[in-house]
Amino acid sequence: MDKLKFGIVGMGNMGSGHARSIIEGRTPRIQLTAVCDIRQDRLDNARKLLGDSVKYFKDAEEMYKSGEIDSVIICTPHYDHPSLAIKAFEHNLHVITEKPAGVYTKQVREMNEAAAKSGKVFGIMYNQRTNPLYQKVRELVQIGELGELKRFIWIITDWYRPQAYHDSGEWRSTWKGEGGGVLINQCPHNLDLWQWITGMPTKIRSFCHFGKHYKIDVEDDVTAYFEYENGATGIFITTTAEVPGTNRLEVTGDRGKIVVENNKLTFYRTVEPISEFNAKNKTQFGQPEVWKCDVLESDKSEQHIGILNNFASAVLDGTPLLAPGEEGIHGLEISNAIHLSTWLDEWIEFPINEDLYYEKLKEKIETSTFVKNPVLDIMTEDISSTH
Repeated sequence: MDKLKFGIVGMGNMGSGHARSIIEGRTPRIQLTAVCDIRQDRLDNARKLLGDSVKYFKDAEEMYKSGEIDSVIICTPHYDHPSLAIKAFEHNLHVITEKPAGVYTKQVREMNEAAAKSGKVFGIMYNQRTNPLYQKVRELVQIGELGELKRFIWIITDWYRPQAYHDSGEWRSTWKGEGGGVLINQCPHNLDLWQWITGMPTKIRSFCHFGKHYKIDVEDDVTAYFEYENGATGIFITTTAEVPGTNRLEVTGDRGKIVVENNKLTFYRTVEPISEFNAKNKTQFGQPEVWKCDVLESDKSEQHIGILNNFASAVLDGTPLLAPGEEGIHGLEISNAIHLSTWLDEWIEFPINEDLYYEKLKEKIETSTFVKNPVLDIMTEDISSTH
């Protein structure tokens, strides 16, 4: 097999974007052979873009069993990602899903089990893993250049969305439609990178505000405090309501501090480990010498194209996945823990109680009295995923 026969489920913004990338030749080992959407107007728009070069379906399972595809990408609203992936595995298809992996870890765990049983390649569209800045941070942490980790701080508030965005569909910014707000829509990339770089915390205490800045009933302002097994701590701050916003990541260890901001990675490296300096220093205000190292500056990464091409190589050549689908559960578990900590007003330890989270989420859906009057109905993933 020289090329993947690729299908797309969901021809909204993200599905259409992937289709353009493929037909423009940016994914040379992928051939788009079929697309699917439950809405006829979307299929009509897709036909204008793609012509008669692909097959069109209104039912995902019909596309799965058509023989037209051997791989599929799922670009539907969040709740449908696991069920559509599980069905695809049952039809012996390779699967890549858009973020998030799902809304709650219980359903995502079932998806992961289906993927393992199938033996097929399973990826997730964590396109920020292609960013050379975050790749370098992860490398520096993993090879021990920072020494023992002490603190992680990510202020990610440049996700501004106006009220019109939240009003753009009945599903958007609701517990029933999206399963959350900024954590589940904008921040899956950041929460994935957080755990990809630092590993999973042991417990979380969080403070979410729901509808603080907008007429919505999901979170739009979040501050979360993390603790780790070695005693390291972390702070994660996000919102969709600030202009201008900030995107600043700090990772601090026994050998200094890494800062990523404004497309630049700076390493403030101590000449010797702080712990060693403290053990021998005799002066009251002494401190280790610090070297400022401008490690990397980049405003480019392969983004979605990089993940698609890596997925194709994984299927065709056995190349390791940059973003294995099974890892989607980790950032989602952090997101679920942040919600649960606020709902219960208490610390949440890992692994979280998945059944409890699911029950609380159902309560939010059932008790919501929020009524929207959408100006549009766009059942699509959020296309803004460049952080």
